[in-house]
Formats: sequence, C-alpha cells, structure tokens
Amino acid sequence: MKKTNTIYSSCKRTLLYLTLCFSLTSCGISKSVHHIPEVKQYSLEVPEVNRINDSTFSYNQNYLTKNKQQLWELYIKGNPLQLGYNNGALTQRLMQKQEEIFFSKVEGFVPSKFKQRLLRGFLKWYNRKMYLNVREDYQAELYGLSQYSSDRYDFIAPKYLRNLYLHGAHDIGHAMQDLAMVGCTSLAVWNENTEDGDLLIGRNFDFYVGDDFAKNKLVEFVQPEEGIPYMSVSWPGMIGVVSGMNKEGITVTINAGKSKIPLTAKTPISLVTREILQYAKNIDEAIDIAKKRKVFVSESILVGSAADKNAVIIEVSPKNFGVYKVKNTSRVLCTNHFQSDAYKDDKRNQKHIEESHSKYRYEKLQELLQEEKKITPEKMASILRNRSGLKDKPIGYGNEKALNQLLAHHAVIFSPQKRLVWVSSSPYQLGEFVCYDLNEIFSGNPLPQSLRAKTELNIKRDPFSDSEEFQNYELSKMYGKEINEAADDKNTLLGDDVIPSYQAMNPDFWLVYYQSGKYYFSKKEYSQAKIAFEKALTKEITTVPDRKNVEKYLKKTLNKLK
Repeated sequence: MKKTNTIYSSCKRTLLYLTLCFSLTSCGISKSVHHIPEVKQYSLEVPEVNRINDSTFSYNQNYLTKNKQQLWELYIKGNPLQLGYNNGALTQRLMQKQEEIFFSKVEGFVPSKFKQRLLRGFLKWYNRKMYLNVREDYQAELYGLSQYSSDRYDFIAPKYLRNLYLHGAHDIGHAMQDLAMVGCTSLAVWNENTEDGDLLIGRNFDFYVGDDFAKNKLVEFVQPEEGIPYMSVSWPGMIGVVSGMNKEGITVTINAGKSKIPLTAKTPISLVTREILQYAKNIDEAIDIAKKRKVFVSESILVGSAADKNAVIIEVSPKNFGVYKVKNTSRVLCTNHFQSDAYKDDKRNQKHIEESHSKYRYEKLQELLQEEKKITPEKMASILRNRSGLKDKPIGYGNEKALNQLLAHHAVIFSPQKRLVWVSSSPYQLGEFVCYDLNEIFSGNPLPQSLRAKTELNIKRDPFSDSEEFQNYELSKMYGKEINEAADDKNTLLGDDVIPSYQAMNPDFWLVYYQSGKYYFSKKEYSQAKIAFEKALTKEITTVPDRKNVEKYLKKTLNKLK
C-alpha cells in the first residue's frame, strides 16, 4: 500500500527508471553489459541447507533464523564466492519474494510491450561502465548470490545482471527529483551528550518501496575471508550496506543528498559503505576508501568510530567530495543536505536546504537534543520515533518534516565502543528494538541463539503502535489510495462519508486536504475543493514546491468559481 500520492508517484518514477535498465537486457545488449565475473580463483562448496524448522536453516556454520520480533537474522562466512552462495542458499525463498514484489510493481507500471521496446536502447549505454566500478570480489559474491534468483525473470535480464543493477536501486531512487523516499535522519553524540560519555549513533532509514517490500527485514552478520567482520540491516538479496557496524567499531549510515538523474551508472553507494565496513578501522581509512570510489549520486555517509571516539560525515557526489567535521562540540547531525565547506557554494544544495524538509528535521534534532540531556539508547529510540513538528506542533502522521515519517524501512542505534547495536522491528521504527553484541556474535563459534544474546537490553515497543490513532493512520493510507484513484477516474464517485472520514483519521496532515481538494476539483465540486485547499494551506506543508502546488490548485478552483 502506498503511503501517499507523493510516494506513489515517486515509487512509480523510480521503478520506471529501473525498468529502463531491466527491459533493455532482453534485446541487443553490448558486450560490456554481458560481463560475467571471473570466479575460478575461489574455492567453492555448494551449500546443502539443513532445515531445522520453518524459521531456522543452517549450513555448516552459516545460519538463517527468525526471531520473535519477526526480524530475519543471517550469519554467513567464507570467501567472496562462498559468501554469495551461502547467502543465496539460505535466503533463497526470501530473496525470490523480494524480486517478485519489485517486478510485480514494474509490470503494473509498464504494462505496454510497445513502451518497453522503446526503452531497450537505453541500458546498453547507461550500464556500460557499472561493472568497471564494482570490486571484483563483490562481483564474485553477487554472482554466487544470483545463482539462487528466480528463473521467472530471466526474460528481463540474466540473474547476475539483475542482482548487479538492483544494487543501484537505492541510488536511482535518491536521484529522482522531489522523491519522497529520501527523508533519512541520523545523528551521533558523545562525551557530555551521552550518559556514559561513549559514542552513540542513531538513524532512521526512510527508503520506501511499499509495505510488502519492508516485511522481510534482514539483519546480516558477515565474516568475510578477508577484512573485518561486520553486521548490516537491509533486505534479502542485498550485499551492500545502508546501515551497519564492523567488529572494530566503525559504523556507516547513508543519507541522500540532492542529485540530478545520473547519466551513467558507476559504484552503488551501498557497495562503497560495504567496503568501508569491511576494510576500515578508523575514520581516516574510511575517508580514503570513499575518496577512491566513483559514485553516481550525491550522498552523506555518517561514519562513527570507536577508535577515534568521534563521528564525521563524508559527503560524496559525482563531481565533488567533502568531509564535515565538527569543532568544539560532541555531536553530529545529518539529514539530507550537505554541510562541509566543499559544498558551501553548491547551488543545488542551497536550493534543497531552502525548499525541502531537510532543514526542518535538522532543526527538530537540535530542539530535541536541547531537551534530552545525557542520551541513552532508550532516549535515542525516543528521538528516532518522534512524530511532532518544531515546538511539538502537531503536523500530521506521515509528514516528511517529522523525524518519524511512519515509513522507515528500519531504524538502528549503535554503541561502537561497546560493539552493541539495536535494530528496530515492525511497524516502521515503532516495534521493539532488538540488541545484538558483535563481540559475542563474532566470537568464533556462532550459533543461532548467540545472535540474540542481549535480549535483556532490548528497547520496548512504542505504545503508539498499538493505539487507535495509529490504526487510523494505517487505514487512512488505504483511503488515500482510493481517493486518488477516484480523482483520476471521472466515472468513479465516492460516498458522501468517505472524505470526511478520511480527514478525521489524520486531521493535522496537509496532504489529506490536498487530496480531498483534488477529488472535489475533478468532480467539479469547486466550493468543496476551495474549502479543502484552503484548509491544506493552514497546515504544515512539507516542501516549498508542495505549497506552490496547493496554491496553484486553489487559484484554478477560484477561477472556476468566478
């Protein structure tokens, strides 16, 4: 179910853009796009998975198990090719389900075979250099993983290529103009700002591709043959890292910056952060790794370090590179705009600060840290779950100006010096945060039960998730979809009680009035449309372009009433 009309359109644009990539592979691709990695140098034992029960599977010292909070936990070890095979063999059912969810959306958005044929010339050019920008060991791992992909979508692209291109989905999504899936928030505090003085990091990962896509969250614990063991939180079929920490106490989280639609694929950002976790022991080493990779979108990478007892933001883009280091303070805040000197004259970044919701969320973080002294993991969870606007103003559930936009794929809290990590469970970041101890998990002899060794440190479920208000919010998403579809279909009329009920479910959210106004406008009920658009303008509207859009509709409505 799409969260709002804005997100529906954004998801559609993302999937359409990726369809450009996938639909081309079925016809006339250049040799470079047919590239298959060399894997003969790696020893391989094809896994024979032992099914212990419906939610626990094993192969040698590799495990997949599901905890009571409904998080899947994966532990894998080996050389790059073996990692891929172990991952694929254990998660095959989950990985194929993710593929099905994704491609069912693609088929729904691009049903026309004719339109697909029109797009086929694009990928030959667009993806011609991606494999040149991905490490060979990661290509080998992806190759192993891809052997367990579904045969169902081979007509779209060969398995390995599908896996490679899907690792750019996050980048493509963040590159789309005015995308609603990019409201990630992260922060790091230490010294006087935490109860014990240790470094503490929190993040919301607001990457939304539909509720179904977020159901099977995967917490991965990876012990590579070379490099540093690490954990990450993502979804089945993903070897890149969007949120993670290694055994040395290095953490990475990514927040999108403002990007143009990329003209050619290079290194997916999640593979840059994966490399940082696997090979960096301190901030300087993390910066060196990020510097040498060519990315194709703008991204902030918040890096925390136990060794440095510090955190910085590495800001990367196709044509620029900067590092934001704080002075005379012990906290770093990160939303979706750049802060380093390298970007101080960047017009795209300046416009994004002025027109988006990034600055608003940044100021909300500042406000909460003024109120919440001596941050603990529990207080960090409270910050990440905060749904109000500045000065506690009610701004409606699902507003992108809130730190908790009620669409997060996951939230994570890191304590790098203690090697502890807390991962949220559904719904969004409202469910129980499950605590993991990397020292214990990577102790040398992991068992499924050791992955949950710190349950006594879990952070309780947010009571809001069991409230009537939350149930109304979830119901309002379905109403919103129905109203949008009715507005687009001149033959569909809603019952008289539908829109009043919809507005009553989330009365502080500007979008419900805007969507109501569009419905009334489409049915030529201009007096009702006027009331709805004027009401929307009294609420906290997410962005400057959104406000202008409401004003445009109101002006059109007033002209109709003349």
